[in-house]
Amino acid sequence: MSCPIVVLISGSGSNLQALIDQSLQGQLNINICAVISNKAQAYGLERAKMAGIPTHTLDHKSFASREEFDAELQAIIDQYQPKLVVLAGFMRILTETFAKHYEGRMLNIHPSLLPKYKGLNTHQRAIDANEKEHGVSVHFVSPELDAGAVILQASTSITTDDTAESLAGKVHALEHTIYPLAVKWFSEERLTFQNGKAFLDTNALPQSGILYNEALT
Repeated sequence: MSCPIVVLISGSGSNLQALIDQSLQGQLNINICAVISNKAQAYGLERAKMAGIPTHTLDHKSFASREEFDAELQAIIDQYQPKLVVLAGFMRILTETFAKHYEGRMLNIHPSLLPKYKGLNTHQRAIDANEKEHGVSVHFVSPELDAGAVILQASTSITTDDTAESLAGKVHALEHTIYPLAVKWFSEERLTFQNGKAFLDTNALPQSGILYNEALT
């Protein structure tokens, strides 16, 4: 039986497309029940519609508070009874109540090698700090921003001619590989969350999660 998931987006939805593609190719046994965006112009909504996936738009500017927005968002998500909520470029800071409601069943992807460079502008910050490598992390969502248990990371070298834009391109390519893999592990019930830690096949993962390489399956 396929794992029901709901995907939240704010932009182009390239990670959503990676999930759709791998699902259609039979590499992922998931059912994307709905795609929800806080921005009506998000191209990811078009990607969902082209794949026949129900969509919802919930404009955060229409709500008096973050709490009211999250309560309505939670109500929409829970209509679909997903086993997993996937944040795929969803540019909202979530309330503690919302994060705790989906604890252990909500994933996010962040463009840095966490715990380094939480928040925004990660590519430029890594360049400015003269880092030799940069990358991306998939983690469980916790109430604290970009601080949940890390599951999987992938890295790329930073060259002397890299710009924030070129580095973002490298990182995007990595995202489209490791995010579907983490979702796959969850859908197969190999990936779990217990007492604040991520576990794969009952083994507690290290603080930085697993570093992806070509041999990993």
